[in-house]
Amino acid sequence: MTLANDLDPSTIAAQAGGAVDAPSGGVVPPIQASTTFLRDERYALVNPDNIYARDNSDIVRVAESVLARLEGAEEALLFPSGMAAIAALFRTLPNGASVVAQSGIYWGTTKWLRDFSARRDIALHEVDASDAAALEQACAAHSPAIMFIETPSNPWLKTVDIAAAARAAHAVGGLLAVDSTAATPVLQRPLAHGADIVMHSATKGINGHSDVLAGVLATAAPAAAVWSDIKADRHDAGAVIGPFEAWLLLRGMRTLPLRMERMSRTAQAIAEWLAAHPKVTDVFYPGLSTHPGHQVAARQMQDGFGCLLSFLVEGGAAEALAVVGRLKLFHRATSLGGVESLVEHRHTIEPHTGIPESLIRVSVGIEHVHDLIADLEQALG
Repeated sequence: MTLANDLDPSTIAAQAGGAVDAPSGGVVPPIQASTTFLRDERYALVNPDNIYARDNSDIVRVAESVLARLEGAEEALLFPSGMAAIAALFRTLPNGASVVAQSGIYWGTTKWLRDFSARRDIALHEVDASDAAALEQACAAHSPAIMFIETPSNPWLKTVDIAAAARAAHAVGGLLAVDSTAATPVLQRPLAHGADIVMHSATKGINGHSDVLAGVLATAAPAAAVWSDIKADRHDAGAVIGPFEAWLLLRGMRTLPLRMERMSRTAQAIAEWLAAHPKVTDVFYPGLSTHPGHQVAARQMQDGFGCLLSFLVEGGAAEALAVVGRLKLFHRATSLGGVESLVEHRHTIEPHTGIPESLIRVSVGIEHVHDLIADLEQALG
């Protein structure tokens, strides 16, 4: 699939959007660490684009440009974390506003939204967004200023019809924001399906090396009032990313299409293998034809279904922890989207969220598929 300029995402990523260091001839853009920038004798800026690093950084602008092109957006903004990006979006709401949010998404988002809504007297309505009819009904009943969905969701891997969600939100004058972290811009472009704003925890697959905290918002309508408010909030509140983090993020993005292709292919093979295992009672992965959201995912995702999957093992917490404890290649750690495979016993981390004790969440890395399956096989006994 090509973008508007006829360059494939893999080409844009590999060449960092064409960014080079013209003064030195380097094929890699440099890091400028300065926080402030010179003015001449008449106090005119030497470089009109750069005043102060809180909102002016050449390498940050390069990374944002590449992200916008990969996402099919007109503009992208980087933040120091995914949660900082979400906070900037919702801080545009006035007190007393209404929000419809998908239930069963990343707990950090849910908790923050609940606390924020309580402080600001915002009416928060949580709904199973994988049910398009229920989502439409919630919008009609509550007229949200913002509808927020996450697809595929973490850790349930539920799939939401983005186009249907956009129609429901727009019918009542609201905006649709989509957390597309698990898919990355390579596998899914929500703006093309009608979303107004797309969000990523760039810490995850976009960076891909478990060494950078970052978040991003992107839009196809940078002239919209809400986008202007987000930009002002980032500048005024100082929710900015540093130049070194932006440079590392750009470096990680160069291999994003390759990584997602490998990880999606391996995750598909693992999901199919787990689905046939006698000690596994259920597998949640949108690439499986048995997944309730498979048809929707196949329609709005391309080139794979991502690296994230969850499965249930026979028994309860003790049995699930035993499996996790026997794994040798999968690192027992929180996060997803890195080159190394990770495994979580989610109930240990978030028992208050209703996660089943037997659920194991896996982020598939770029290791060889046979080695990962062999590790799972010995762990499952």
